[in-house]
Amino acid sequence: MCGSRRRLVSVIVIVNERFGFGEESRSSSRSYLYSLIAAVPPATGTRILVPRNRVARCFIRKAFVNPMSSITVQSTGIIYRNPKPHVRSVHAYFPSLAALDNGDLLCTGVLGEAFEAHNCRTHVFRSTDRGETWVHEGPIYPGPPHPLMSDFSRITALGNGKVVAMMVRQDRRELPDEGLANPETMGFAPSEVLMLRSDDYGKTWSEPVRQTPPLDGPEFELCSPINVLPDGRWVWSTSTWFDWAGNCPDGLRLVGWISEDEGKTWSSYMDVMHEAGNRTFFWESKIIALKDGQLLANAWVYDDVAKADRPNEYALSGDSGESWTAPMSTGLHGQTMTPITLDDGRVLSVYRRTDEPGLWANLSRVEGTTWINETTTPIWGQRAAGLIGDTGNMANNFAVLRFGAPCLVKLDDGVIYGAFWCYEDCVSVLRWFTLTVG
Repeated sequence: MCGSRRRLVSVIVIVNERFGFGEESRSSSRSYLYSLIAAVPPATGTRILVPRNRVARCFIRKAFVNPMSSITVQSTGIIYRNPKPHVRSVHAYFPSLAALDNGDLLCTGVLGEAFEAHNCRTHVFRSTDRGETWVHEGPIYPGPPHPLMSDFSRITALGNGKVVAMMVRQDRRELPDEGLANPETMGFAPSEVLMLRSDDYGKTWSEPVRQTPPLDGPEFELCSPINVLPDGRWVWSTSTWFDWAGNCPDGLRLVGWISEDEGKTWSSYMDVMHEAGNRTFFWESKIIALKDGQLLANAWVYDDVAKADRPNEYALSGDSGESWTAPMSTGLHGQTMTPITLDDGRVLSVYRRTDEPGLWANLSRVEGTTWINETTTPIWGQRAAGLIGDTGNMANNFAVLRFGAPCLVKLDDGVIYGAFWCYEDCVSVLRWFTLTVG
């Protein structure tokens, strides 16, 4: 209509391959999620032409009006790449970012000769130009007491030059020829949780100090940095994990370790997600505060009985973590999801999609207890194939991943700065990106 503004509606469309034509009509009933932008929301059951030339029926999960939502990828570059891959094997994995109050950006990442190599160690990288260029400053500490020990870390800026790192160190001495996960039991290698501190913007670090867990893991996943809650408590989001033999006395849970004395002790924990049967994993969890005062937890949920991922799930707490809603679906099919709260109260998440290739950003909002997706955009790898494993055994799938572990910080001008690891030209690198949100 001339002279008038059309109100666009974003609709989640579930695409099932059995509605396809030709060769695709004989395929399985695998489902995909697409975001459809339209002037009028189609009715449930409408036949729609969607990407990959599939024709599908539309099942509306949530429709909403927000014509201004947008995510823009501004720029990208490299934090670290092995400068001489033809001479030695050094791959980079698992970045963690902190925006410091002196203007620097600090990053830790793991360097090692392979994804689950014994010599994987935490290293420190620094940028003094808002993340455009980076300097490799070396390992975060001299090294473990034995060469058959590996480690990785997540960092948090506390202000006034103080930075804290949570580290998980794996003892591989009795498993010299194994990876980190047991394919037979889904158990994890013996490990310990450590903390390192810096008082000079991450230039020097204390020796690692072993932390006493508030519950019996017996193993714990390192998937999140410490988060300082609005009430001053520290929360470290993690999940319990089987030991190598498959024991897990407290069950598989998403939990948040709680410290009321800035990490000196961990006196209690938030019990966020758990299912009867003890065969559901809650990986790559995060716990953040929303603008409305609620706490939001999310997780990559893997059903070990069905041998399949579920869409990423979330839970909410309105009483500072004392109690939580039952887990609910975000509708996002993916792994390693990392959310950040924006100034306007919406949530920006970056995750490895499993229904489409690549790393994607998603913009959503939480109304009451309802998660509403607004818009999504690819960041990296959307034209690539073979980026995740599908061997039928998740422990083996870990070994063939090609990218993941995104992390996000907000710069003082509102730009979102992120990092992740990915294989490019047969070398795993640490890559950065910047996003703006409308």
